[in-house]
Amino acid sequence: MKNTKVQNNKLSLVGSISLGTGAMIGAGIFVLMGQMAELVGDLFPIVFIAGAVVVGFSAYSYVKFSNAFPSSGGVVKFLNKSYGPGTTTGVFSLLMYVSMVVSQSLVAGTFAAYTLRLFPERFAGYATILGILLLVAVYIVNILGNKVIGTTATFTAVIKVLGIALLAIAGLLVSGFANITGNYIPKNTEALPQGVGFVAALALAILAFKGFTTITNQGGDIKDPHKNLGRSIVSSIVICTLIYVALALAVAGGLSIPEIIKAKDYALAAAAKPVFGEWGSWITIAIAIVATFSGVIASVFAASRLLEMLSNMKQVPSLNKIGNFKNPALLFTVSLAILLTMLFDLTRIASIGVIFYLIMDIAIHWGLFRHLKKEVDFHPIIPLIAIIMDAVVLSAFLYVKYINDPLVIIVAAIGIILILISERFFMISHTDDNGNMPMGMETNNNKT
Repeated sequence: MKNTKVQNNKLSLVGSISLGTGAMIGAGIFVLMGQMAELVGDLFPIVFIAGAVVVGFSAYSYVKFSNAFPSSGGVVKFLNKSYGPGTTTGVFSLLMYVSMVVSQSLVAGTFAAYTLRLFPERFAGYATILGILLLVAVYIVNILGNKVIGTTATFTAVIKVLGIALLAIAGLLVSGFANITGNYIPKNTEALPQGVGFVAALALAILAFKGFTTITNQGGDIKDPHKNLGRSIVSSIVICTLIYVALALAVAGGLSIPEIIKAKDYALAAAAKPVFGEWGSWITIAIAIVATFSGVIASVFAASRLLEMLSNMKQVPSLNKIGNFKNPALLFTVSLAILLTMLFDLTRIASIGVIFYLIMDIAIHWGLFRHLKKEVDFHPIIPLIAIIMDAVVLSAFLYVKYINDPLVIIVAAIGIILILISERFFMISHTDDNGNMPMGMETNNNKT
């Protein structure tokens, strides 16, 4: 009887897809279109389709991992299975963690950019303060407990997904399909070899889809996880692709490319105004505010849980030693997000998140290909293709940033070096005389 009751409380496939889609359609979509238009001009709607193809190959590894090892540990579990406990798992897990915190900062900045559209232009300088206030409010919501988080996230996710979908469909019906010629060459890519800007823009499209990785955390909460986790990931990616492409076409139909680039931090609101009038702009802003609020709540919760898990696994120092706070992982996560919000603009925040995520993603594919051929049934060529795609996209993106904004590369490099050195010193600090690292987590025979 007890097992039946537990099974009935688990997520169905439809429920899992709903949560996955809600996690994927994050607030980033409200700000990424303008950044993509800076790289590819009027081709940015097509970038979402190409990005979905790249993400499709990438998702294969996560589907195979989820089917073989369904767990609430998600990416950390997969890295541990591939590389075993130690420095390698710790470094790539922290890259995933930091990329999640970067996403929170991006969403907080997006919230501020759209909220300020309700006020006169003279208030534009308050964007950072608004983003910080949002993060503080989200910290309070998370402190109140899982019940408040669940209720808030569910309610806002429905508004967010339906609102964005209706906005995309209505925009297409009113403005029609945009005329995509590929003739517009943005200033950021004038000096670049042909096609480099398009490949680099794929990195931002991948960032819009990366929420699918959170679906892997549902392993302990979904019915028949060995089958349904993979189905949920694939279904969510397909649904998001349709919504993203429709939304991009609606924006391209409502604004010229120079207008989209000029309003890149609030492109959807700017596109809604000429199509739907002042009311349409306000509705878009309202949807953006709801989406950003719910997005930060979910992201802060997931990231703090990930950091807490790494602490319990002894992959990072114990968080219990950081004062007498109720949830030190939550406090650290929000504090880091606030720091990023204060230091960087939306374009740089998104860029740093892309770099960290793609490096971690390559590690996932290599771990599956190199270490788990005997434990997981998969076609080796697909993870290799995913690695090549990620490497090409990352290289093009780094090249564009080297030309236009080298500070992004410097900051990302410093962050990676600090994570690597800190993790290595921490591992050495709790290695016993026999070379063993008592991690408090399951081990395997793979080398670290």
